[in-house]
Amino acid sequence: MRGVTLRPLFPRRCTGLLLAALALAGSARAQAPLPPDIAQALNKAGVPASAVAMVVAPLPPPPGTVTRAPEPVNPGGERNPAPAAASMALPPPRLSWQADLPMNPASVMKLVTTYAGLDKLGPGHFWRTRVYTQGYVSNGVLNGNLLIQGSGDPKLVVERLQELMRAIQDKGVRQIKGDILLDNTIFRLPAHDAAAFDDDPLRPYNVGPDGLLLNFKALVFKFIPDPAGRRVRVETEPPIAGVAIPAEVPAAGGACGNWRSRLAADFSNPNQVVFAGRYPSSCGEQSWSIAYPDPASYAPRVIEALWRTAGGALTGQVKWADRPATGQPLVTGFSLPLADIIADINKFSNNVMAQQMFLTLSAGDGRASLAESQNTLRRWWRERFGLRTTPIVENGSGLSRNERITAASLTALLQQAAGHPNGAVFEHSLSIAGVDGTTRRMAARAPGSAAIGNARLKTGTLRDVTAIAGYAYGLSGHNYAVVGIINHPNAGAARPALDRLVEWAVRDTP
Repeated sequence: MRGVTLRPLFPRRCTGLLLAALALAGSARAQAPLPPDIAQALNKAGVPASAVAMVVAPLPPPPGTVTRAPEPVNPGGERNPAPAAASMALPPPRLSWQADLPMNPASVMKLVTTYAGLDKLGPGHFWRTRVYTQGYVSNGVLNGNLLIQGSGDPKLVVERLQELMRAIQDKGVRQIKGDILLDNTIFRLPAHDAAAFDDDPLRPYNVGPDGLLLNFKALVFKFIPDPAGRRVRVETEPPIAGVAIPAEVPAAGGACGNWRSRLAADFSNPNQVVFAGRYPSSCGEQSWSIAYPDPASYAPRVIEALWRTAGGALTGQVKWADRPATGQPLVTGFSLPLADIIADINKFSNNVMAQQMFLTLSAGDGRASLAESQNTLRRWWRERFGLRTTPIVENGSGLSRNERITAASLTALLQQAAGHPNGAVFEHSLSIAGVDGTTRRMAARAPGSAAIGNARLKTGTLRDVTAIAGYAYGLSGHNYAVVGIINHPNAGAARPALDRLVEWAVRDTP
């Protein structure tokens, strides 16, 4: 498996505008036909070339490899300073098809969000979950309220919540004679309708962002058949207070099939989960993740359950604070670093994590909002890419029918990221083609493809949208930005055309 180490080529202040100008020049060239293999795959899927945008363009070479033209000499013998751009021009794209056509990129839009976050905040940025006391502590008892204040941490999962509970108790608080107040006001958000996108509110990808996002507001059910094959144990994560969940379900014989349907699950009552059917023992162990049906009560229920499970006592309730609140600092929980966060976002296409990252772009000067993050992103784009077409970003995750970007703009972003001081962090956040993340299935679709292990990519899929973007490592030793977007009712059937695009980029030898 081959890869590249991406290092800065130009001074940061000029890189974006220069590459944007070069990409503009490249996109103005007359476009050649699509390579035959790609055109054939599109034709087989019933997708016209007019519904496609594709670019394969070279990346900046490493420092020290730029060939400079001879510097002009004046008659007096002194040298004229050669224009900087003249020595840094990139070759034209190998492929440029409808590069300036605005397209819906689906989850490929996460590249814009994560690169902006990396550029503005740095790979070592942390989110902080702060815990305060409102009252006094004596002999392990907090006489007053405990306040937990979120900062938009995209991955505040069970294990780290448990660490936070232990840290609170290590500070001497084991009983709370008052309430646990939760503060998520770092984000100013409208009411979230989980059914609005596709009328499937229990899908975890439809969970909305939150200033205190706990465990993605999801419940994970694990089904474990017993050796005798008569019963199936049900385990649930995270623990959640006030919800009745069956400890086991009857086993069923026969083939595994659609085991979820055979369970006859009913999640409509937030206080009780029902499995009215049976689970096929032949399925072995399986997991099922759902978005909790009452997201507003999820965090209070989970915090209460975790506090009590850790041995803590509570006389009051766990509830949302009705306004931003303060108290005496007790402990601070730190997130994973941003470098790890964007790897989760890009490799596994986590929508709510991307939205948390997007909102964080405007969280520096008070409470963040979608509108403020949209403005922040537009300003950042103009600073980094000048005249290159600004993407239309709604929530930063690609889970949108309204977001748009051109293939040329994505190419400019990938080229600039290749020369960024933290370019390797961005590159390594992408899925290795055919190996991990969302591109792993590429190996099953085309097991002999030269692209396997030789590209790092972000995929995107919606109804009527299929997309891919990232880096391809050519067999010649040259490296490329590769972008392919398909907007068409048959887009899903045209995924092989994008596989062939990546393979064409990798097989760059004459």
